[in-house]
Formats: sequence, structure tokens, C-alpha cells
Amino acid sequence: MDLLHSLPPYNFCGLDKEDTDFKKAKVVVLPVPYDSTTSYGAGTRNGPHAIIHASRNMELYDHETKVSPYELGIHTLDELAPSRKGPEETIKRIKEAIGDILDAKKFPLMLGGEHSITTGALHAFAERPEDFSVLQIDAHADLRDEFEGTKFSHACVMRRAREITDVVQVGIRSMCEDEAEHIKGKNLENVFFMPLDPQDFENQIPKIIGALKGNVYITFDVDALDPSEMPSTGTPEPAGMKSWQVLKLIKAVVEKRKIIGMDIVELSPIPGNVAPDFLAAKLAYKMLGYALYSKK
Repeated sequence: MDLLHSLPPYNFCGLDKEDTDFKKAKVVVLPVPYDSTTSYGAGTRNGPHAIIHASRNMELYDHETKVSPYELGIHTLDELAPSRKGPEETIKRIKEAIGDILDAKKFPLMLGGEHSITTGALHAFAERPEDFSVLQIDAHADLRDEFEGTKFSHACVMRRAREITDVVQVGIRSMCEDEAEHIKGKNLENVFFMPLDPQDFENQIPKIIGALKGNVYITFDVDALDPSEMPSTGTPEPAGMKSWQVLKLIKAVVEKRKIIGMDIVELSPIPGNVAPDFLAAKLAYKMLGYALYSKK
């Protein structure tokens, strides 16, 4: 293990004890080092560790919003151990952990890990009284009913999500024929494909917001980003989003909707290339700032 990984304080943002007290914290970070159903490049189990390590080296004042989100308190939990019984059991563990965070009236930020972990979080939210929808930022539709023998694969996560609540899918540019037929056959709405013209993407934003309910859970798969910015993912797709487009979208969403939780998934760190890890950490931190300082 890298010596720096063992040096205190080892938590999201590298915060001192007074800024991480669970009772006072507004945000609780749940790291989930899991990649049992990945289908191309493995390594997402190392994603949470890489994001947290990178976050310890960020400047915590955000010049854009003129706030320091860490001052609201960010508590980092120990890594959640996946179940050896399979993905469905791991999802149950995640549901319980997120449920505990919600019962404590905290804002959950889950760090993955592969995308299948989102299902557990959504089940936890679905058991609470607040109605909500999901904003998926992703290169892939993830609408397969089953993949490689399980309905709980990362390739099925939005199929499962649509069984729980409404989903708005953004940045999509990759799917199999069965998924395309499912979209057409079920007349699924709110699948926004990634356009080649940046202006066309900006034109989508009001439609995206209009499709969302008042409360929104954000699941951000880093492969939504173009590989030129995010090579560190197991399923990279060309012609993707830029980080500024992600931030512009989130900023627009929080002006009209309330963000109630989020996850960052599918980071598969490349040894020696820390820039993508830092990008994931920075985006997570800025998204927290947008969400928690919103007037909604």
C-alpha cells in the first residue's frame, strides 16, 4: 500500500476531526469498492480509494461559488465490504447502509465501484416518503434485463432503476440492439442521446430539467466523459461529454430541483495517471457545493 494511504487524516477532502464529526456532518460519504459484474476493464473496486486519495489534495475553497462545501461537515464511512454471495446481496448491504444515512438526516455521496451499486441506493430512497426521480449521466443506456447470468449487473442498472422510479438518461451514446428495441417497444421517454454539436447539448438542458421530479438523485458514471478527459474507466466511449458540460447541467438542475443524494461510479484508476482520479474527486466536490448551497 502507498504510504500516503495510511497517513491521517484519510477521508474525503482530508479533513480534520472537527469537520468530520458524524453528528454534525451534513454529508456522509459511503465508499463501495466493488467490481464483480464489470464486463470489460476491471479495477473499479479501486475507484473509491483513488477518489478519496485525490480529494485530499484539492483546494477546498471553490472560487466559482465562493463557498467551501467542507464547512458543512463531511463524514467518510469505512469502505462497505461487498458480499461474496453475489451482486444481489451486495445491493442489499448498500440499501441498508444508505438507509442508515437517510435515517440520520444526512446527504449521501456514494463512491464506486461499478454502476450496479446504484440500485441499492435507489431502493433505500424508495422506502422513504419523498417522491424522486433519477438523473443518470452516462455513456451507456444500461437497460439490459439480464447480463452474464444476473439481473443486477452494471449493464442492467437503469432497467432496475426504471422499475423503482422515473429515470432521465443523459449523455447516452452506446447500447445493444435489445436495449434499442426495449426503448422503442416500451416507448421509453427521457433518453437524451449525446449530440455531436455542443449547442445541441445545451438545447437539451431545459428538456432534461423539465423531465425531472422535484427531488432528484444523481448517478454519475464517469464514462459519460470523453476518454480524452476520463481514460480511467472500464468501458470508455468516444464523443463524450466534457467536464464543463456536466457541471453546467448540474448547476442548471439545482436551480430548479432539489438534489437529495448522488453517486460517482465506474472510475478504474490507471497507475501513474492521477489526473482522472482528481477530476472525479473535483467533480464530486463541486456537485456537492451546487447541491448543498442551492436555494431549492
